[in-house]
Amino acid sequence: MTPVEALERVVHCLDRGFENGFKTKAFVRALDVIRSLPPEEVEERSANGTLKELDGIGDATVRLVKETFAGEHAYIDKIEAETQISMTEGGAAYMAAIRGDCHLHSNWSDGGATITAMATTARALGHEYIVLTDHSPRLTIAHGLDRKRLVDQREEIVRLNEEMAPFRVLSGMECDILEDGSIDMDNEMLDQLDVVVASLHSKLRMEKAKMTERMVLAAANPHVDILGHCTGRLIGKRPESTFDADIVFMACKQFGTAVEINCRPERLDPPRELLDLAISYGCYFSIDSDAHATGQLEWQPRGCDRAAERSVPMDRVINTWTLEQLLAWTKDKTLAA
Repeated sequence: MTPVEALERVVHCLDRGFENGFKTKAFVRALDVIRSLPPEEVEERSANGTLKELDGIGDATVRLVKETFAGEHAYIDKIEAETQISMTEGGAAYMAAIRGDCHLHSNWSDGGATITAMATTARALGHEYIVLTDHSPRLTIAHGLDRKRLVDQREEIVRLNEEMAPFRVLSGMECDILEDGSIDMDNEMLDQLDVVVASLHSKLRMEKAKMTERMVLAAANPHVDILGHCTGRLIGKRPESTFDADIVFMACKQFGTAVEINCRPERLDPPRELLDLAISYGCYFSIDSDAHATGQLEWQPRGCDRAAERSVPMDRVINTWTLEQLLAWTKDKTLAA
């Protein structure tokens, strides 16, 4: 293991552990510094004790680099153990059936890793495919993709798929649901995407009747495959949006739009009572990490635990399906897996 690889693994583990404060930023900064140096200079500085003279290098990085050159891995072992994601026996059964992840982001929008890094990590986790769903243009704070950038991204995905076959990166997008219920991308581009996740990111306190109509129109849109983090809640920070869940989930069932089981620890959306309701309507589901970094791809067990706890029918979880079944379904919602 090289110092760069060791630092990359530490950052991965910190992201997995949802450590998003100073510690992660410090290691990301250190990783950038070490990457920029010739390997022989890193080794020389580690040996003569001048590594810390570099801006962005602290005591923890110095220790990690020294351990790496000595063939030791005490620090990495410690952080690996501290950030492991636990899983119930029931959740493990769902996780074993999962073939892919239908909602994740790269550094093309607000993610922290390249498409290649996200795909390589997902493949190492045992996935057969991922759906890249960077944000749509209206979400400027997340550097959403306009039409041109989406076209450019699709070209990169084609090149990557040639290199990584049979693993597949599917072209998707997390599109904003606009205030009138329309989707934040033109139909011509939506037609070309493999999977579309539609989510609320603005006006989350809209009056109940209008919010219900807004969500129903999105669920009914023939281009929309998955309704993302439906309540918009951030646990402990932002309450759930108010809508008539019976009507929304009835629409999801009628139009074949999957309800996302979002695995982010600050979302865990939908809440249990709404998940039970969606199950009762016979909806499809997608258990998604909503990852913005490689370590966060390991968050799916949280959603699998929730699915097991509420007895979500496994055959209605769309990312337990084969790639061929998933793509056939997104093109014709009358098809079952």
